[in-house]
Amino acid sequence: MNKQNITQALGRFVAAYVVLAVFIGQCGAGETIRVLCYNIHYGQGTDGTYDVERLANVIKASKPDLVALQEVDVGVKRSGRVHEAQRLAELTGMAVRFGPTQHYEGGLFGNAVLTRFDILDVAIHPLPYTEATPERTTYPRGAIVVTVRTTAGQKLRFISTHFQHNVPEDRVAEAHAINDLFADDHDNSTPTILAGDMNAQPDEKPIRVLLEKWMLAIESPPVPSAPSTNPRSRIDYIFRRPIENFRLISHEVIEEPLASDHCPVFAEFELLTSSE
Repeated sequence: MNKQNITQALGRFVAAYVVLAVFIGQCGAGETIRVLCYNIHYGQGTDGTYDVERLANVIKASKPDLVALQEVDVGVKRSGRVHEAQRLAELTGMAVRFGPTQHYEGGLFGNAVLTRFDILDVAIHPLPYTEATPERTTYPRGAIVVTVRTTAGQKLRFISTHFQHNVPEDRVAEAHAINDLFADDHDNSTPTILAGDMNAQPDEKPIRVLLEKWMLAIESPPVPSAPSTNPRSRIDYIFRRPIENFRLISHEVIEEPLASDHCPVFAEFELLTSSE
């Protein structure tokens, strides 16, 4: 190699090194975050048996750091007055926060979050819904948001929610409410993961509304997540924002036909933080 070629090669190396150094300076070291979203059907499996331990085994198999749960019973008659959120925490060795959305059969029903991380803050937000009538049964809807500090010391928000099952207009309104509550374009300081049973297919309006503000972890074509015995519909999802804070590593719908009427949905991210 002549002197000119050596000089050119050295110049390219230096330029590449500078670009790499700038990129590394702007983004902190990545940390892997494992997320599970699971509608647990108030503890009842497709065999009709209430079995929280079975659900805990499904959850533990994914080794998640964060779990968004929907349809969680606490002290409800139908499920034996069990505090399902607390029992799942005990069986998985994770911390838990429960976000009730309604009273039911002498107890409470709603969403919950399990996490291996330290919990800094928790809030419960009601979502818009249509009141029930004699002709149509509807349920109050809500979202629980937990702010955690990850193992590497990063601050992260995690949301579990469940949209209305039988009123399309409610689902659209709930999607807009989620965006208004958690997707302020002027405040991207805290990376946020949203997970839930949205009761909407990927091409339907509630998901399109969410995609205005969030990035979705989904297969192409989408893999159905419900009902678990013969999945036909994709209605369970994991979103994240802002996009620059997350690199999607893997995602899947886990085949599990027995523990609940939904299959759990899993995603693994690399969490990046900007130093600016």
